[in-house]
Amino acid sequence: MSAMDNDDMGFDPLKREAVGWVRHLTSGQATAADAEALRRWCGQSAEHAAAFAAASRLWRDLAPAGRNLRAAAAGQLSSASRPFNRRALLGGGLAAAASAAAVYALARPPLDLWPSWSQLAADYRTGIGEQRNVALPGDVSIRMNVQTSIALQPADPGVARIELLSGEAEFATSGRSFGVRVADRWIFADQAQFDVRYVPAGGERPVCVTCLKGELQVERGAQTITMKESQQLRYDARGETLAAADIEAASAWQRGFLLFRFTPLSDVVDEINRYRPGRIFIVNAEIARLPVSGRFRIDRMDEILSQIQQAFNARVRSLPGGIVLLS
Repeated sequence: MSAMDNDDMGFDPLKREAVGWVRHLTSGQATAADAEALRRWCGQSAEHAAAFAAASRLWRDLAPAGRNLRAAAAGQLSSASRPFNRRALLGGGLAAAASAAAVYALARPPLDLWPSWSQLAADYRTGIGEQRNVALPGDVSIRMNVQTSIALQPADPGVARIELLSGEAEFATSGRSFGVRVADRWIFADQAQFDVRYVPAGGERPVCVTCLKGELQVERGAQTITMKESQQLRYDARGETLAAADIEAASAWQRGFLLFRFTPLSDVVDEINRYRPGRIFIVNAEIARLPVSGRFRIDRMDEILSQIQQAFNARVRSLPGGIVLLS
């Protein structure tokens, strides 16, 4: 494995190697032999271990920086009490507040372990393990799950329109028309409760819409799909599928737990990584495909690791920066 990368010209050689290791772990091509090689690399010196820890937790350092940049941009507005507008950030405040290195890191996260530029520029955002409630005009309430970014959209007075940039949220409206844009479609509701998930999976960005109560209209151009209660719509660039919904599984996060039904371990780990600091990597392709079923508390994410270890006889190795290797 080549740990060097010419893209990281701002880093010294040791830091470039550390970034290269984390990149390789996120590539999906890491093996048990790579895990052992990484252990030896970190063991060469305290500086090696510290460099790897810094690379793996860099995303946590950039998240507060993003909030500071937004605050700096907001301070340039005419009124200190005026809500922050993400367009102000893109319009010049960021250029004045950020260094070239920070701009590069925000625009192109090399490890995909911290929020992208568009996510940091959202009007509302949650981080790893963070949930948030938001109220909008027109009797609209939003419950944001972890790692979720939402941007406000222009609308008529008293009518809410938002875009879900990434993540998952539950929306409820009891009055006026409300619209959510996700990828290339709009979801419209008057009196309804629904969950929308827009999280990368298998290299794609599928959208999953679950109608919990009421009725939804999903529109793309002249095409309209009507959704009834307890239906679920999945769509991406290749098309869509409308089917009966597993309401208990889709809304489990709102009750403080995750529910898996014969879910591949690789997908389970991807979901766990959204709720805990650091990152878990599977370096054994055989166990990645094994099915997992169970209900796990969100506030006890690390307990899942011990259960996986016992159920699949997996080896768990902890590294600096919250990195965990499963083999």
